Amino acid sequence: MEASWRQVAGGRGRARGRATAAPSSGNGVHLRGAGGGREKGSVGAAGPGPSPGGAATAAAAGSSARRSPSGPGAPQPSAANDGDIRELERTKQYVNEAFQAGAMTCLICIASVKRNQAVWSCSGCFCIFHMPCIQKWAKDSQFLISSPLTDDDFGKRDYSWPCPKCRFEYKRSDTPSRYYCYCGKIEDPPLDPWLVPHSCGQVCEREFKPPCGHKCLLLCHPGPCPPCPKMVTTTCYCKKAKPIPRRCSAKEWSCQLPCGRKLLCGQHKCENPCHAGSCPPCPRVSRQKCVCGKQVAERSCASPLWHCDQVCGKTLPCGNHTCERVCHVGVCGECPRSGKRFCPCQKSKFSLPCTEDVPTCGDSCDKVLECGIHRCSQRCHRGPCETCRQEVEKQCRCGKHTKRMPCHKPYLCETKCVKMRDCQKHQCRRKCCPGNCPPCDQNCGRTLGCRNHKCPSVCHRGSCYPCPETVDVKCSCGNTKVTVPCGRERTTRPPKCKEQCSRPPTCHHTSQEKHRCHFGSCPPCHQPCQKVLEKCGHLCPAPCHDQALIKQTGRHQPTGPWEQPSEPAFIQTALPCPPCQVPIPMECLGKHEVSPLPCHAVGPYSCKRVCGRTLGCQNHTCMKECHKVTEVDASTGKNKAGPECLQCEEGCSKSRPPGCPHPCVLPCHPGECPPCVQMLRIKCHCKITSLYVECRKITTADVNEKNLLSCCKNQCPKELPCGHRCKEMCHPGECPFNCNQKVKLRCPCKRIKKELQCNKVRENQISIECDTTCKEMKRKASEIKEAEAKAALEEEKRRQQAELEAFENRLKGRRKKNRKRDEVAVELTLWQKYRYCLLPLGAVVVLVFAWYIAYDVD
Repeated sequence: MEASWRQVAGGRGRARGRATAAPSSGNGVHLRGAGGGREKGSVGAAGPGPSPGGAATAAAAGSSARRSPSGPGAPQPSAANDGDIRELERTKQYVNEAFQAGAMTCLICIASVKRNQAVWSCSGCFCIFHMPCIQKWAKDSQFLISSPLTDDDFGKRDYSWPCPKCRFEYKRSDTPSRYYCYCGKIEDPPLDPWLVPHSCGQVCEREFKPPCGHKCLLLCHPGPCPPCPKMVTTTCYCKKAKPIPRRCSAKEWSCQLPCGRKLLCGQHKCENPCHAGSCPPCPRVSRQKCVCGKQVAERSCASPLWHCDQVCGKTLPCGNHTCERVCHVGVCGECPRSGKRFCPCQKSKFSLPCTEDVPTCGDSCDKVLECGIHRCSQRCHRGPCETCRQEVEKQCRCGKHTKRMPCHKPYLCETKCVKMRDCQKHQCRRKCCPGNCPPCDQNCGRTLGCRNHKCPSVCHRGSCYPCPETVDVKCSCGNTKVTVPCGRERTTRPPKCKEQCSRPPTCHHTSQEKHRCHFGSCPPCHQPCQKVLEKCGHLCPAPCHDQALIKQTGRHQPTGPWEQPSEPAFIQTALPCPPCQVPIPMECLGKHEVSPLPCHAVGPYSCKRVCGRTLGCQNHTCMKECHKVTEVDASTGKNKAGPECLQCEEGCSKSRPPGCPHPCVLPCHPGECPPCVQMLRIKCHCKITSLYVECRKITTADVNEKNLLSCCKNQCPKELPCGHRCKEMCHPGECPFNCNQKVKLRCPCKRIKKELQCNKVRENQISIECDTTCKEMKRKASEIKEAEAKAALEEEKRRQQAELEAFENRLKGRRKKNRKRDEVAVELTLWQKYRYCLLPLGAVVVLVFAWYIAYDVD
């Protein structure tokens, strides 16, 4: 919907240009270009305002006010300096309805206005009608207005016709004959789905109303143009304030300073705040003379000139007559009978004194008589001429008969016209009809759509026009009303009245709660009852219960749905006051709390708590539910148990000294428990031996004594981090790390070894270095490794040489074979075959033997 509203200022961007509306008055809506529209279907709506035939007077008043800047419909400046936003809202509504299929309706045929149909828009209420419908309406309206006229007047005057909705009158020449767009620039605007229906898509450029010199910047749109959005610099009404920029639609403003202009009386100044138009009449009263000066009266200072009701009576210059004019300004003038005067037939002049009457001249009168043909044959006479009595041959009005008769008498024959009147129901039946049969003068009498009135028009063809009457739908009190077309009062809800309901209260209260005017019975009274209760004397705080709805009991059950109940299911009756709920502070039986109890339930009560009073053992409390307690000694207070409380039968539950797991052997008693003499089995510090100690010794001992009691006097079995056993006696906590046991330490080659203390070795304080012997052994071992590596390298070279020779031998062919036959095979010894394997093996045996000898010596 918002997209359709924005389409007013948009249209397509091709070849039509874009027009941007400046921020309009009111809510500052920017109307810019947008696409879109609906496909086929009927679009349009009857604009806001009265429906067909209804509220004609109010609509006409609104239409006339819309054309007058000073009327009630003129835009009034708003607090936001944006002017009146009603026209903008109306334009928005018209555009929305134009895009909604079926929303725009012709009020004459009550059918939807489709986008491909020719339409006409009223310039007063902007309502849209089908072109054929409005043409028929204009023709029929002129026909109905001219129907009661005489034959001579028929067709001689330019009769107007009203808009079907707002009743704004148009001339006969304004009857629409061509289909234009809303702005009136283009005839037969083409159908474009991207534009507002029936719009040409160009800038509206219609002058704003009231005219301000600017033109509308929206694209061609239905409905009224919004207020002028231009900014102009203007001063206030009285021209005293400095000019400020304002919207053109709200350029007139008041500075609220006293006007100060001189009033029409010429003596006083206007004391009203800065205002538009001329100053109001002077409100003061003064004694003023009339124009002739004969009377003096106290009158409003705004009208200093006034006329009394007495005749002037001054003597005219002729000296014979007096002025017969009522109180007037200036001189009385000459005597009306002075100078030359004509005779009655206007043929002769006489110069006579004003005291003498003009005589007749004696000539024939010769004035044209009423017939317009003959002249008066009498002599000059005073007074009107007589009627024409000459006999002439006259033809009747229909032209069928002739007759000789006096000239002053009309001739109408008795022949009745047999033509059908325009209603096509009745014959003319008029005597001597000249052929222009008047419209049917019989009453239509058909019931209108309102079902309240009958058609008051003369007999006509087609359906009757909507009922022009309006009905006031009033609220219950009648102070608020809304005017609706006749017939719609059945479906119109009564207006919301802001007046207070004035019906007398139906309960015992002197006045009822304030509520708005309404139909039906008043709502239930919610005021406090405030009746004095008989038992306690308090005022009833409950809501008023004089008219409570109570369901009837013991009613006759209907036999079936066909049997209607004879009694109402609920009846209205007065209920008794409820029990008094005024809170009264009351103490419970056990005196634990003071609680407010309802007045009707005041009395001894149990708070359901545990009694909680201290028993004789001074260790436990009474576990009975709150009960009455007889206090033996008032000085002990309400915390001591009484005879009604329980007797303590439990054992002693007092907490034991820390470390004592044995309960007290005595029953529940006051004071401290005796020391515990039972034997307590504990583990020593090393957790190996079990010791038996009296409970009171271990619980009363300090830290040092507890350590002595928990010691088993044996060596500590724990191992130190070095792996040796702790040398201390059974002790608590971690073992001291001071191991002095002897350990063996060797050099890096493991040949030299020594015995040293364990703690010094772990602290890395002593180390053993290798001597020259160790270094010599290392050198010999490295030489053996080098010899082994060299032997392995030579063996690898020999193997590769053998493979090369074997490969060359295979390449020599038969000569190689013959050469082998001639050669003598030489057999190798065991040392030559396996010397490369035996040398490394011998070196390894030597190294193992040397290592064994070195460690055995250590």
